[in-house]
Amino acid sequence: MKVWLAYGHGAGKFFEGAAFAGMVLTRKVVRAMSARRILSLGSRLSALAQLLVATCIAIQPAPSRGDEKSLRRQDFVEIKSTADRTVRVLVVYPQVETPAHVVIIVHEDRGLTSWERRLADQLAEAGFIAIAPDLLSNVAAKGSGTDSFETVAAARAAIYDLKPEQVAADLDAVFDYARNLSGGDRRVAVAGFGWGGAQSFLYAAHNPDVLATAVFYGAAPSAEAMKRIKAPIFGFYAENDARISGEVSKVKGQMQAAGRDLQAVTYAGAGHGFFRTGETKDAGPADCKARSEAWSRLLDVLSGR
Repeated sequence: MKVWLAYGHGAGKFFEGAAFAGMVLTRKVVRAMSARRILSLGSRLSALAQLLVATCIAIQPAPSRGDEKSLRRQDFVEIKSTADRTVRVLVVYPQVETPAHVVIIVHEDRGLTSWERRLADQLAEAGFIAIAPDLLSNVAAKGSGTDSFETVAAARAAIYDLKPEQVAADLDAVFDYARNLSGGDRRVAVAGFGWGGAQSFLYAAHNPDVLATAVFYGAAPSAEAMKRIKAPIFGFYAENDARISGEVSKVKGQMQAAGRDLQAVTYAGAGHGFFRTGETKDAGPADCKARSEAWSRLLDVLSGR
């Protein structure tokens, strides 16, 4: 059900063309209504619209919790990245009869949080093996991870101190693990968010075996790096995120010049991070709508549709 509210100057234009529950309020009907009745109906429709926004999370797809109450198997495993480094990785398995596609989730600049863990469970609920590495593994101290940092600011600072070579080596190790995972079909896609979106875009230039890459509001690599990309890149951008979305046209031109494919969608009115904020209880209508539409598109991308 959709509700359109149209406020004009004067009762004759109030709710012009509005529709509610199959009832159309034409100019003729509106003119016959008293100002009090019009304002009363307007208040009710406005309240209903606010209610629909407030309950947006209730109609989001894949509403799984991604915690200990999940019905899906969840494992934390240690993967050897380099001679002196291991990466802790969350693996969530779908309940399916045949080998599944695998998707690697590259987290935001907050590290591996409860949000990425929920997302991994949502993707597993949708039929994919979801793998979410903690790229802050053993950074603060041996055996540590994102949870070892006392504040989000501290985790962010550590993220931006990571060396690109280490991130690439970690993702290589995770990719090799994902491709050989029991229950997987050896086809591995990557989806990254914010900082992770930028890393995913860059990793596509590093690893030609990536099936597909979903970049959520992440910066693009250099034009030179784009020439090494083999798999299609699917961009998910926010309109109210000029730092990133303002570069989309330029990035598309660079990708085209390199003979590569960037399929970008910019979501109207959404802000940076909408895929996370759009499922919260206080989500704005644009972020909520963008999250729902982007979720459907992400499933299509990962399924190869």
